Amino acid sequence: MCGIVGIVGKSDVNLQLYDALTMLQHRGQDAAGIVTCDGDRLNQQKANGLVRDVFRARHMQRLTGNFGIGHVRYPTAGSSGPALAQPFYVNSPYGIAMAHNGNLTNVKEVSEEIFQQDLRHINTDSDSEVLLNVFAHELHKQHKLQPKAEDIFTAMRAVHKRVRGGYACVAMIVGYGVVAFRDPNGIRPLVYGKRDTDQGTEYMVASESVALDVLGYTLVRDVAPGECLYIELDGTLHSEQCAENPQLRPCIFEHVYFARPDSIMDGVSVHKARLRQGEHLAEKILRERPDHDIDVVIPIPDSSRSAGQMVAHRLGVKFREGLVKNRYIGRTFIMPGQKQRKKSVRQKLNPIELEFRGKNVLLVDDSIVRGTTCKQIIQMARDAGANKVYFASAAPAVKFPNVYGIDMPSATELVAHGRTTEEVREEIGADWLIYQELEDLIVSSGEGNTEIKQFENSVFDGEYITGDVTEEYLNSLHAARNDNAKETKGKQSSM
Repeated sequence: MCGIVGIVGKSDVNLQLYDALTMLQHRGQDAAGIVTCDGDRLNQQKANGLVRDVFRARHMQRLTGNFGIGHVRYPTAGSSGPALAQPFYVNSPYGIAMAHNGNLTNVKEVSEEIFQQDLRHINTDSDSEVLLNVFAHELHKQHKLQPKAEDIFTAMRAVHKRVRGGYACVAMIVGYGVVAFRDPNGIRPLVYGKRDTDQGTEYMVASESVALDVLGYTLVRDVAPGECLYIELDGTLHSEQCAENPQLRPCIFEHVYFARPDSIMDGVSVHKARLRQGEHLAEKILRERPDHDIDVVIPIPDSSRSAGQMVAHRLGVKFREGLVKNRYIGRTFIMPGQKQRKKSVRQKLNPIELEFRGKNVLLVDDSIVRGTTCKQIIQMARDAGANKVYFASAAPAVKFPNVYGIDMPSATELVAHGRTTEEVREEIGADWLIYQELEDLIVSSGEGNTEIKQFENSVFDGEYITGDVTEEYLNSLHAARNDNAKETKGKQSSM
């Protein structure tokens, strides 16, 4: 999962890009990068680290230009290193930089095509570089000295035919403008907005609407599945549907965990979706334990707070912030290795003992992935004096890996894979465990936009909507994503 942004402005956009990336920092903490264009000159700064650490005053001074793109990265295959920081760049044709959020499921065969047929060299193992080269090659085939909108759309139609998976991208063509596009299923999010200035209209494309809000842009709409936008330097915006059979099937895990609650995605308020998750979760609790003895509901900050508030309200019990978060520690879900995740939990959260002592506590979390974090938090609650510790997940059991851009671990490392709810309860040490029903999760998001007929739910039901995910592919994913593989890659990249 990554965050992307592209801006076509009327003055230098470096500070806008920086501010947008800080608003998208929750989507990736491994690396950050910005590329701007000043005339025919491309300016770039990217490196491993948080946005605030990658960009210094000296970098911002040389990132001049009225248009540019930015990226915050978290590695979907566990690999890291400066060479994988985005945006990526190719010099032919025209000079193109690209930032990508998602994952290609046919990257192996496309990589071979690029080498054998397109005669292009891929320098990293990143599917983002593959996607950039496919787009560059298809645009080069138009044989135009100066690309027009129709040339870009023709190239994009070919891109959609060649690649599969989940992808949302922004690309910058040196001297011409910014291109933005989304996969035919709309799995990964992408929105655009505009704002009027004395010099004219400025446009911005980003992963989440919150980035537009903070910079004073008005949200126009989501980029449609399969749609391509081309924004010229003079502010002219072109758009065209470039996929043959587009269908809106966005990733529902965005609403569970990744997105900020103040974002709007495909017409759905993330905050309201999480409130509805809490409503449905409370109803299930009342069905299963109408005579519950819960004294207090405590959310595990931050993404479960909305759901936890609604659970407490519906149950008629107290809602308390019993866990204090150290906001200078990254999100444990995207820590690169299990040892680092285990270490970070106690550094990240600290209990307020008076909220736990002698009480029957219901902890509410957005989801349970590996089970390591919630197991430690449950033990923290007991150490703080809780009488009983119940645990509720606002999402169903996560049983399958994600292949569309979320670094969900291999199936064997998912605590719910191959286990019953009772077995998971024993593993994490809770006195009672309750999961959200998948149907209720879908309703929670679907009520925000009835035009969404289907969500991408593969981590819960194992159904991969692109139809090309085989057992062989999942095995290769396991080889790349299991913690031993990640630790080995981490050691190699640090040498």
